[in-house]
Amino acid sequence: MLNAIWNYRYFIVTSVQADFRNRVARSRLGLLWLVIAPLAQIVTYAFVLSSVMSQRLPGIDNTFAYAIYLMAGFQGWLLFVEIISRSMNVFIESGNVLKKIAFPRIALPLVVVITSVINNLIFFVVLLAVFTLAGFQMGWNVLWLPVLIAVNAAFAAGLGVTLGVLNVFIRDVGQIVPIIIQFLFWMTPIVYVKDILPPAFQSIIKANPLFWMVENYHRVMVYNTMPDLKVLGVLGFLALVFLALGFTLFRKASPEMVDVL
Repeated sequence: MLNAIWNYRYFIVTSVQADFRNRVARSRLGLLWLVIAPLAQIVTYAFVLSSVMSQRLPGIDNTFAYAIYLMAGFQGWLLFVEIISRSMNVFIESGNVLKKIAFPRIALPLVVVITSVINNLIFFVVLLAVFTLAGFQMGWNVLWLPVLIAVNAAFAAGLGVTLGVLNVFIRDVGQIVPIIIQFLFWMTPIVYVKDILPPAFQSIIKANPLFWMVENYHRVMVYNTMPDLKVLGVLGFLALVFLALGFTLFRKASPEMVDVL
């Protein structure tokens, strides 16, 4: 599989470039649209909830503390959701291409992961500018961010490939997953701090791997502390497990996918 990806590396690079060109085609704002929508969502939450939450963010001495906390959480959440959502539909959307052109099909979710990571990095650059304007400076522990991005992307890619294959054969998957994503959003401390929850409910949300993922984003981007390395190791292990599961399922189902599509 790795050899096939290497042999088709130019196809993958060209596909990534085409993806970005298609997104900005006939658009005057171009790549800005990649960050306008999530920033608008963040502004909405900040406007509605800042008066309630700003008093519950110890350790952040800034007028825009809640908005900063929100943006750091969304940095991790958006990458996960984009990879999951796009990978889940990538085989169905590319059905005609799969039937007409011979290339390693695993290249399709790989293109999704690469473009999603690039989008996430663009969003981070915008956040740097916003943080600076807000008078907030991230510390050196933000250098852990590439590790978090890699673990997050691998975890989402494994799940995304699994869901993408299942969605080819069982289209209900594409209807159920967005509902689950909405549920997970509120089970992850992005728009709230876990300390405001009752202890019993905190124990429940800690069973959510994204809880720990976003928690580490907050640690390195907001509180300038190292990520929890034990937690990061567990998340990395889960990422490898889901990658192995996704690619195993893909390899077994790949011969039948074109016929179903």
